[in-house]
Amino acid sequence: MPIYEFSCGACGHRFDRLQKLSDPDPRDCPQCGRPELSRCVTAPAFRLAGSGWYETDFKKDGDTKRNLASRDDAPKTDAPKTEPAATAPKAEKAAAAG
Repeated sequence: MPIYEFSCGACGHRFDRLQKLSDPDPRDCPQCGRPELSRCVTAPAFRLAGSGWYETDFKKDGDTKRNLASRDDAPKTDAPKTEPAATAPKAEKAAAAG
């Protein structure tokens, strides 16, 4: 369950609350009792750092790293590569213009 931070628009009281995603947000401030609470946008409270949680916690013995972006078994295309047309030199353009 996520932890949400709430702030009262009337008295400025701030507090955290652990609640389900499906639970309704509280309306009344626990400090002043007025119905002016709003959910604050805050940074997440966890961080994936280091060599990688997959590498250290979930990787099975014998698994190797795979780079899916440069796969050798990717389908090869037979379409010819198109190159940009070369521009004519200025002297040829001037002669053609007359």
